[in-house]
Amino acid sequence: MILSNSSSRRKQKPQAFWLFFPAASLLAALAVPLSVWAVWSGTGWPAGLLGAGHGHELIFGFALALVAGYTLGPQPAAVLYPLFGLWLAARLGGILLPHNLIAQFLGPAFALLLARHVVPRFQAAKKWRNKMVGPLILLICLLSVMFWLASALAIPQKSWLPGPFPVMHSAITGLLLLMTFMGGRLIAPAVAGTLEKKGIPLEARVQPRIEGTLIVVLGASIFLMAFPEANLITAGLLITAAGLIALRTLRWKLWLCPERPDLLVLAVGYFWLAIGALATGLALLNSKPPAPALHLITIGALGTLSTSVMLRLAWQRSHRKPPPAGEVFPIAALLAIAAISRFIAGASPFGAPMLLWLSASSWTLAYLWVTGRLLLLAKHTQNRRK
Repeated sequence: MILSNSSSRRKQKPQAFWLFFPAASLLAALAVPLSVWAVWSGTGWPAGLLGAGHGHELIFGFALALVAGYTLGPQPAAVLYPLFGLWLAARLGGILLPHNLIAQFLGPAFALLLARHVVPRFQAAKKWRNKMVGPLILLICLLSVMFWLASALAIPQKSWLPGPFPVMHSAITGLLLLMTFMGGRLIAPAVAGTLEKKGIPLEARVQPRIEGTLIVVLGASIFLMAFPEANLITAGLLITAAGLIALRTLRWKLWLCPERPDLLVLAVGYFWLAIGALATGLALLNSKPPAPALHLITIGALGTLSTSVMLRLAWQRSHRKPPPAGEVFPIAALLAIAAISRFIAGASPFGAPMLLWLSASSWTLAYLWVTGRLLLLAKHTQNRRK
């Protein structure tokens, strides 16, 4: 029996999230203040976080690491560790040696290799709404390649081909759709299960009609976001999506789950999707730069949902229970401060350094806390298995 147990442990494949989640959190914690420092200090270091660089690292570095950790599951060491090594090399190369040709190639190489391992996992889905996850992840990975090409070719802003910033904006819209879909598939059954224990039936669960409409509306927005000529159409689509996301969130009746702080914070993150989509749509409608509004998606929504999902999964695996209120509420509050202060700082954030540093500091504190907690929970899980 002892021999059998030790043999099963040796054959156990490592979980991707224990590797990618802490690394992604640490990258998020360091990249934002370093990007502000690179400009504010006048040193221009690290060069890879100047201009579009910090957005590239948070979308194609941080967010793709989250995708890897959440979707890969258990993998053979021969697959997982080289993939993680490529991700790490791409981050170091992109931040420290952004003009090196080999370093520039590492990021797209990781994105394509990740797509190779992740996308086939969703091919068995039968409903068209479920089948879109694989192609969407593939599209976001391909946008990493497009960003690299747009940067390498130095495509001018008024060219008919999208430059680095429009490609990045399309990628953010892709993440908006991915978070809308996967967040809904995470929240709906958890809320339904919690309410059923109280004898309260939840009729509005996945809400397939709303979900299907969101897929179409936001799917079109991903393409149109790359072309400023279509801003009015994109604005209408994003404002429509904001209303649908808000309606879907309200129909889950999360106020009936006060004993589940993890679900309440997930709902806050989901509502940030609606706020970010609405603000971005209004900015495009009024011919204003979309960057401040897009930060409501990347900081408010992505920040809140990513920290919630990482902690929730880690707590379930290590303690078989959701994270406590004292852990998730302060993180959600810090990320709300970060999102709002960055939005108020506007399109020229270095003209409001106090707001910019407040945003960067709040974001960093949240992710440093998450990094530390993930490492401690991983150690607890490892000790329990011995």
